[in-house]
Amino acid sequence: MDLTVRKESGFSYIEEGQGEILLLLHGLFGALSNWGHVVAYFSKSYRVIIPLIPIYEMPLKKANMDGLVEFIDTFIQSKKLEKFTLVGNSLGGHIALIYTLENPAKVSRLILTGSSGLYENTMGASFIKRNNYNYIAERVRYTFYDPEIVTEEYINEVFNLVQDSNRVLRIVAIAKSAQRHNLADRLPEIKINTLLIWGLNDTITPPLVAHEFNTLIPNSFLQFIDKCCHAPMMEHPDKFNQIMNQFLIAKT
Repeated sequence: MDLTVRKESGFSYIEEGQGEILLLLHGLFGALSNWGHVVAYFSKSYRVIIPLIPIYEMPLKKANMDGLVEFIDTFIQSKKLEKFTLVGNSLGGHIALIYTLENPAKVSRLILTGSSGLYENTMGASFIKRNNYNYIAERVRYTFYDPEIVTEEYINEVFNLVQDSNRVLRIVAIAKSAQRHNLADRLPEIKINTLLIWGLNDTITPPLVAHEFNTLIPNSFLQFIDKCCHAPMMEHPDKFNQIMNQFLIAKT
């Protein structure tokens, strides 16, 4: 499915379909296209919205968890969204958790996949050998169970991205902020139904992290996908959509 990026009030975003709102948030090295299969499947019955989070362009002083949540809050206000299911992958899941804690009346359900917020082993928080192509390629492949899913085009995209020192500063600042912003003490405050879809072979936020989320969030439901790493919606889109759909139907 070709995704059309809309621009309005200073925001870039995707919006497809009509009905109940699904608001999707991508991760640190993620992109709108990461959710392509999800949009294609759910836009038939839901209004699917994905804001492009300006991780690499936002002011350096805003390059932290507070700044990211503020951006999402401003986007939601701009779109006049009142009630929605919030879905987040990796850093997007972390943003979704904080937003839910701060705006419990807005979020009807929460879906997390490979979310940070407790622990993550991410490239951004460590020294990035940004001029070493092989290192970047290895780290990109590390986030997928099957390295063959990673195209040379995607590796080149990430490699070119980290050649810009200003972008790297923001990536590192956000990654370090995420690691400092541990939510363990606050997760029991989340009372809404929460679905955790996790890769059984996740190397960034390992299965133990998923179990801890499941323990700390009262009304949470954990589903693993085998032979899957950090981005289930990309690696196993059919399984991911099926699990998500069953949750949405059951928790309507």
